[in-house]
Amino acid sequence: MTRVLAFVNLKGGSAKTTCAAFVAHALAALGLRVCVVDADPQGSTLEWHGLAEWNLPVLGLPSNMLHRQLWGVVDRSKFDVVVIDSPPLEEREGIVYSILRVATDVLVPMAPTPIEHGRLAAVWRAIDAAEAFHDVDRLVAVLLNRAVANAASTKTYRELIQEDGHRVMEQAVPRLELYAQAFGEPVPADDPAFGKVAGELEREWKVAA
Repeated sequence: MTRVLAFVNLKGGSAKTTCAAFVAHALAALGLRVCVVDADPQGSTLEWHGLAEWNLPVLGLPSNMLHRQLWGVVDRSKFDVVVIDSPPLEEREGIVYSILRVATDVLVPMAPTPIEHGRLAAVWRAIDAAEAFHDVDRLVAVLLNRAVANAASTKTYRELIQEDGHRVMEQAVPRLELYAQAFGEPVPADDPAFGKVAGELEREWKVAA
């Protein structure tokens, strides 16, 4: 089965595009056949792809009917994973709901801060609303990012999210200048943090297969 991995959050500026780009390249480094779909009308992923000349294919599909159109533009026989960079839920609710209908897996990038934690409830309402369209369990989890090394905040918010009944990926992505300045630059396939995120995803998918 081709996995459809969506990066979703309520607002812009949550590092969805950065996480999607790095995870897509890390999954490809594991030997998986990866395609990236830019579903944000802003087109940042497509622009990054053009500037840095990614080896991964990137398609634009900012559509409220993405769940019906995806397999018409992506040949699922050629890819193991389709990574979708979503627009902000609060701005493009129709597109995000369509993405959630087709996504087999959802990651919610979140910095360990009070304001970003407060936005999770709205994101989970959208995720839960799409559950009726899935007959198998999905991997749905928070991906903590912009985490400060040795800061207590990462552990605190991990525990808070888990207490709310939500999963958190084992690997937290640190706050690094590399990620903050990554747009337009080549994406390293061997990034340590995102490599561990990709490895966790791959292990999960192997169990589910």
